Amino acid sequence: MAKGNTIVRGAPLPLFAQGEEEPPASAYVRTNVPRLHRWAERGIFFGSSSWKYPGWTGLVYNRHYPSQRAFEQTCIAEYATVFPTVCADFALYNFPSARLLQAIYEETPEQFTISFKVTDRITVKRYPKLPRYGASAGQDNPDFLNVPLFEDAFLRPLETLKQKRGAVIFEFSTFYPASGITAPVFLDLLGRFLAGLPKGLAFCVEIRNPEFLTAEYLAMLASHGVAHVLNNWTRMPPVIEQIRMADVLTAPFTVVRALLKPGRTYQEAVERFQPYESIKEENPELRLGLAGTVTRCVAEGKKAYVYVNNRAEGNSPKTIEAILDILDSYPVEKL
Repeated sequence: MAKGNTIVRGAPLPLFAQGEEEPPASAYVRTNVPRLHRWAERGIFFGSSSWKYPGWTGLVYNRHYPSQRAFEQTCIAEYATVFPTVCADFALYNFPSARLLQAIYEETPEQFTISFKVTDRITVKRYPKLPRYGASAGQDNPDFLNVPLFEDAFLRPLETLKQKRGAVIFEFSTFYPASGITAPVFLDLLGRFLAGLPKGLAFCVEIRNPEFLTAEYLAMLASHGVAHVLNNWTRMPPVIEQIRMADVLTAPFTVVRALLKPGRTYQEAVERFQPYESIKEENPELRLGLAGTVTRCVAEGKKAYVYVNNRAEGNSPKTIEAILDILDSYPVEKL
């Protein structure tokens, strides 16, 4: 399976005969859309990482799609009637085009927001030895933390989205000792990079080295008004531990990304969970961590983008539903 928003081959598509009446909303939509809207009104936005998953047929997707291509090109419109936000993972692999972003803008409601992972040409110190990098594989990246390139090739196209532009996520893959990027070196490089960025945008940083998650790192982010991304991922402390850190909410907003169970690799999760039709493995600790993050953000008056990946439990819409159930069970005074 390819990453990002690529269709999971072999999964069922919501196909209907031409001229057939639109099917009614699913039980999932009827139950959860009102709850999702209520939380959005409080500044808490739930969504998924990417959206083109035929495995969500009967949950999120109930409209007529005559072909796989039609589904790929238009399902964002139906997705946006259910969830108030999405994280566009596809931007990690290539700089986004204004034409694509214009299409997304036109197909989604006014209140919808799209967050983006920054293209790895900005965030990778040395390109991995993978076929997609071509001749650059294994080579140092001359554009690592290049502010002018980021502004021109990434931020400029995002202007197309206007008020729908959400968080801008700098995701840094694990830095190993051979890279020479230690915690102090990273802190210095990142601080100088953030100082050069334009103001007024919702920038946030996702790290995947647990030793980088220090008081000094959080203080540096806070000094720039940049959010730390609370992430459930292979080699990071789980969200339920990160949210207990006193100064972890470093900006007026935060981003939470439920990606993987700690200790599990991405490929292991893909093999275990695809085609993402249902929950395959509940993770109570993850759910409580996300619910706890929401309650803390509400208590501190902070906006939150909560993004759930299919690789967390097998089906992100149902994981989100489970978190909403937990939040419904909390005493009103805690919220």
